[in-house]
Amino acid sequence: MTGGTGWLRAAVLGADDGIVSTASLMLGVATANAGSHQVLAAGIAGLVAGAMSMAAGEYVSVSTQRDSEQADLRREGQELTDDPEGELTELAEIYVSRGVEPARAREVAAQLMHNDALATHAREELGITDQGQARPAQAALSSAGAFSGGAALPIIAALLTPVAVRPYALGAVAFVALGVLGALGAVAGGANWRRGAVRVLVGGSAAMIVTAGIGHLIGAAGI
Repeated sequence: MTGGTGWLRAAVLGADDGIVSTASLMLGVATANAGSHQVLAAGIAGLVAGAMSMAAGEYVSVSTQRDSEQADLRREGQELTDDPEGELTELAEIYVSRGVEPARAREVAAQLMHNDALATHAREELGITDQGQARPAQAALSSAGAFSGGAALPIIAALLTPVAVRPYALGAVAFVALGVLGALGAVAGGANWRRGAVRVLVGGSAAMIVTAGIGHLIGAAGI
């Protein structure tokens, strides 16, 4: 995955989650013969709860990754202080493994370490760069935003359609949006767009059908 498409795939996955969970929730409430306000309240509650859950989960996950990165950087910094020659040799061996001639590899390693030894080892040995470092707050906001964007679609559909056809409108809007996002996510990852769209549609449709069915049974039973 390249940096240019990683954020897009993450956004697509977040929006997919928002669409499926919110549309399923609203369909379940709608087919249970709930009133218009209850359906909209369920959708809004699902959007807020889902976005906050996604943000919290992403923040914790990325914070853990950041803590691990910081620990690795501290350890690497200590190793550079304790054994700079050994670290130079280690860096040169990395370049040799990539096809650089040994003498040239050591020369390059020495020059790079002279400029910024820790940044060089972080990048070449640990795979940590300034652009790729974990940013918990940014990840949390992005995840919440993507989820909210997807969740807003079925809510808008409910606001714009009559009560009598609301479940069908919710399902149709969610189905189309999932297909588009599934195809977009597949293209971003270099996969076949048809396969990506079908995969997302099958999973999302199953969730909505099951939830709608449960809502219908609850409504019929008068629970």
